[in-house]
Amino acid sequence: MTFPSSLHADNAAVLSACEITIDDFAHGIKPDWQTKSFRGTTEYTWVKEDNRTFVRANSRASASGLYYRIEFDPQQYPYLTWQWKVNNIIASGDATRKSGDDYSARIYVVFPSFFFWNTKAINYIWANKLPKEQAVPNPYTSNSIMISVESGRSETGKWITETRNIYEDYKRFFGKEPPKAGAIAIMTDTDNTGETVSSDYGLIALCSSDPRK
Repeated sequence: MTFPSSLHADNAAVLSACEITIDDFAHGIKPDWQTKSFRGTTEYTWVKEDNRTFVRANSRASASGLYYRIEFDPQQYPYLTWQWKVNNIIASGDATRKSGDDYSARIYVVFPSFFFWNTKAINYIWANKLPKEQAVPNPYTSNSIMISVESGRSETGKWITETRNIYEDYKRFFGKEPPKAGAIAIMTDTDNTGETVSSDYGLIALCSSDPRK
């Protein structure tokens, strides 16, 4: 479920409802965030605009993300809530094809395993073609599921607040109880399509109960 986020009071409401704030970017980007590069470097910069603070991602045929290590039990903190804004869509993006495996914005939760090949991830994506609420395995690995939370151009340029139950999503798409999560990451990438895209990421938090209620 999504709703437009136009009031700064949204942050206060989320912060009061959620026990773990990953980052609200109020004073910059926390040093806990680490860069993980796949191909080239997406530029992530701290921005203060209209009394809102956030991270702006600019990708030009690049693929790198910001990675925040945090171990938590998704059964105890099942709700992930975040704010994002996509400024343009990747025209040739297609979540079902390797050549289109690029996203204007994504936030993902990593579930590490002792055996690295068994590490799993849930990716919440702003898709181009994949309809909202549909999910597909990543075209490179079935251990990573791509869930379309937003899709297309209709909401570009608008701040949107999202909330997902990662515990239920894991059970639904992987068919079993989730292990402890080990990281949350954000990434804007265009290495496969070679396009240029800009997106913004705001408050990210974990909650034991649904912050929308």
